[in-house]
Amino acid sequence: MSDCIVIIPTYNEIENIESIVRATLTLHKDFHVLIIDDNSPDHTAQKVQELLQEFQGKLFLEKRAKKAGLGTAYVHGFKWALKHKYQYIFEMDADFSHNPNDLEKLYNACHLGDADLAIGSRYVTGVNVVNWPLSRVLMSYFASVYVKMITGMKIHDATAGFVCYKRIVLESINLDKIKFIGYAFQIEMKYRTFAKSFQIVEVPIIFTDRTKGQSKMSSAIFKEAVLGVISLRIRKFFNRL
Repeated sequence: MSDCIVIIPTYNEIENIESIVRATLTLHKDFHVLIIDDNSPDHTAQKVQELLQEFQGKLFLEKRAKKAGLGTAYVHGFKWALKHKYQYIFEMDADFSHNPNDLEKLYNACHLGDADLAIGSRYVTGVNVVNWPLSRVLMSYFASVYVKMITGMKIHDATAGFVCYKRIVLESINLDKIKFIGYAFQIEMKYRTFAKSFQIVEVPIIFTDRTKGQSKMSSAIFKEAVLGVISLRIRKFFNRL
């Protein structure tokens, strides 16, 4: 059995799902994949269902009744992964903005290195983003600067969604207290990890914007992230995190 599980939340990813599953499950390192699908109208889950027999014991599917947000999907996946005894739990997007080949870099940072949380970072060695408009790059980059100022975390890419957690980190966090569902979820998880004094390491990657399907980014998600950071800092100050 593999010690690694890659959690991939999906909503309308029919154009990408088979390719991302095959790319991940054919890597040299043995990774397993858990798809969390929020009842995609484009039948993403049905495509995964077709692949289950081919990748029996390596590919898993959890279907939820409706679209309920990125954060709740990952929390669902974290609980599933802990229940099934995985030692390294990854987050990755379905759209190839995260290169599956970089999974081994994150794994090595945790398994061979000192990281308890390894972040696939777009900004630790400059700006490594391909095919994003300048406005989106600036928004993402300065969001991380803002997070660093408010929280005190020395992280260059606080909203990154390509990460590897050691099991012990997720076991130490009360997952039922996770509040946010969009990009603020990514910040919240890193901040809770930071607040418990775990070692966080950024691993440089190149982020490439999706070429198929539609982005899930919205103004509401961005607003949640901006206000959520202040909320996290206040709760930490009053020991209510």
